[in-house]
Amino acid sequence: MVKLVVIKLWSGSFEEGFPVSLQIGNDGERPSIESVGMLPPAPEIPQHYTIWTTAYRRLGVPYRLEAKISQPTNVAKIDDCSLAANVLRDRLNVWLNSEPFRAIREKLLEQLVPADEIRFIIQTEDVQLRKLPWHLWELCDRYPKAEIALSAPVYERVEQLSSPIEKVRILAILGNSTGINTQADRILLEQLPNAEIRFLVEPQREELTEQLWKQGWDILFFAGHSYSQKNGGTGQIYINQTESLSIEELKYGLKKAVERGLKIAIFNSCDGLGLAKDLASLHIPQIIVMREPVPDKVAQEFLKSFLEAFARGESFYLAVREARERLQGLEAKFPCATWLPIVCQNPAVLPPTWQGIVGKRKEEFPILDSPLPSPSRTSQTQAQTWRGRLRVALLASVAIASLIAGVRHQGMLQSLELKAFDQILTRRPDEKPDPRLLVITITEADVQAQNPEQRRGSLSDPALNQLLQKLEQYKPRAIGLDIYRDFPALPSQKDLANRLRQSDRLIGICKVSDPQAGEPGIPAPPEIPTERLGFSDFMVDSDGVVRRHLLSLKPDPASPCTAYYAFSAQLAFRYLAAEGIVPTINSEGFLQLGKVVFKPLESFTGGYQGTDAWGHQVLLNYRSHRSPENIADRVTLREVLNGQIDPNSIKDRIVLIGTSANSFHDYWLTPYSQGQWAEKQMPGVFVQAQMVSQMISAVKDGRSLLWVWPQWGEVFWIWGWSLLGGLFVCYLKSPVHLGIAIAAAQILLYGLCLALLIQSGCWVPLVPPALALVASSTSVAVYATFRARR
Repeated sequence: MVKLVVIKLWSGSFEEGFPVSLQIGNDGERPSIESVGMLPPAPEIPQHYTIWTTAYRRLGVPYRLEAKISQPTNVAKIDDCSLAANVLRDRLNVWLNSEPFRAIREKLLEQLVPADEIRFIIQTEDVQLRKLPWHLWELCDRYPKAEIALSAPVYERVEQLSSPIEKVRILAILGNSTGINTQADRILLEQLPNAEIRFLVEPQREELTEQLWKQGWDILFFAGHSYSQKNGGTGQIYINQTESLSIEELKYGLKKAVERGLKIAIFNSCDGLGLAKDLASLHIPQIIVMREPVPDKVAQEFLKSFLEAFARGESFYLAVREARERLQGLEAKFPCATWLPIVCQNPAVLPPTWQGIVGKRKEEFPILDSPLPSPSRTSQTQAQTWRGRLRVALLASVAIASLIAGVRHQGMLQSLELKAFDQILTRRPDEKPDPRLLVITITEADVQAQNPEQRRGSLSDPALNQLLQKLEQYKPRAIGLDIYRDFPALPSQKDLANRLRQSDRLIGICKVSDPQAGEPGIPAPPEIPTERLGFSDFMVDSDGVVRRHLLSLKPDPASPCTAYYAFSAQLAFRYLAAEGIVPTINSEGFLQLGKVVFKPLESFTGGYQGTDAWGHQVLLNYRSHRSPENIADRVTLREVLNGQIDPNSIKDRIVLIGTSANSFHDYWLTPYSQGQWAEKQMPGVFVQAQMVSQMISAVKDGRSLLWVWPQWGEVFWIWGWSLLGGLFVCYLKSPVHLGIAIAAAQILLYGLCLALLIQSGCWVPLVPPALALVASSTSVAVYATFRARR
């Protein structure tokens, strides 16, 4: 497991102290630990550093500084340099063990184990902080696989073009070699396996620039004289005996090299922190420089050890640490040699491996790559990256699904879900009309044809008496009078009064009062006994659509309508009683007809969230057709009275009588009201017919009642589609492919919802999983893009 530790030192000074923030996480993933602390004022540290660097530069050894500088004549003893180094090291550790910084130190000790490979990144723009020998922090001794690097506070990832290669491409610049042996560097480079090297020996500026633009390079190497300004600013490299260049003067060529795949820049020359600062501004992924003037022998030994370790498969950081620590054998002659090499890291890119550079492939669309992506990875890093991708997708899917489930529970999606339910309901295959029903409509023409002096409402007493007389001759199983008669028959219509009172086939209606809505209710016909009455009330959703079927309710004693069962239920009971099927109440308190149990809706059922579930309600499973009025055969009042119907169309059927005249305003919205071929509204008598048909068809034909999953099942359904959206981003690299996959998943989701409704009558959520799919894929993609850019 590779750990990434980023210590950010914000704006401050040694006189006032430095605010510090800490981030710890797995390499290539989002930090899992963050902490803050403070480094207190320590004005003596820059002073001790100056004492050490003065003693170090006066050792008199041949450095790779600028060629024209003369060697000092006042040579200090090696012991003086070592003593100054020890004092600086001790004072640095006292500072890093101070009380304000303890929270950072303890968090590191808590989260890191010695077996971890650790990349420490010190992120600061303070020149003096960048110069400090951070590797001497005693905490680093606890972790044998840790190495410290510097980083600029501002960085970004540059998209690099790459193509399959067989060898590591190295551009090696051997600059001014006056007084040093750059040929030793060349020999070491030539011994590298799987490497294609282009040497530029003391090149002219034009030649160097041309090579930077000419082709893609994986590694840029420089050996020769260099120096940086005292304030840690601009550095200079001597490319030949007469020319020196700053990084700014090579800016455009280096930027092009980065775009074409440059991953590592090694400047095996003196005083390289100024060079590193300029190189970092070009977003070069990895840079190795020497923090102070470097002796020729030290530069050669470091390069040799680093290249050996890196080429045999060590990670970039472990190869640097191994090469740096092997310099300890030279410190008897070259004090503080192990202090000199330093890595400058672009945190937006993972360090490469030698084997990873060879055989790399251009990634088409790394939309959910690790937060610090790189085209070259070890197998361990690849496994961590895939685990990181799946972890992000999993966490995002859970968060999105939880959010949508919470929003849904508050009822914010109910309107959308009901509209989607209507769309699915109306896409079912057409069903044949129910042969057990006949609907007699009273049209506007029927109303006008009656004697206005005898007509009260839509049907006069003589017309009703004549209609009932004809129907009883044809022996229907039940007659449903879906017309309000809150008045007795006329004294002259005793025959009608007797029919209403005595006919066991006839079911009348009344309307329950609703004090909250200010509706007083409508009484039943005085002649019809209570056991042959049913309430006519519909359950209407907030958008005015009838989607629920109210089977029974507990009547209010103060209401003019005290019927316990619905008009439609009473008709179904009468029809089924002829076949020995009577209504019962099962052990759970639910209405049961035969083997069919009518399980009531609850407040949170399917798309209904917090709805009023009073009484015994079920979902209304309309008999599917382009026009739901085709539920049954229909005739008009005049056709029946004139004998224009076939008696067989009435025998053993349920006959419903109701008005379709516009003047009586008995029209209702249904899920089919938005259909392309359907009427906008449907007469109430046809809604009653749909309800009657639903009950009888469920018992006699096995036609499914509509039902829903339990709430936990719907939550898992939503989460599954949310996870699918995240996985799409994980595995599909192309934005086009991602868009196609999401569109295909939406079509599949719709198809599954429709198929489940057709096959089993199950109302499966459509809107919440569709939102979860899009929201999860979008959020994970945005997160990945943000992390990559950061």
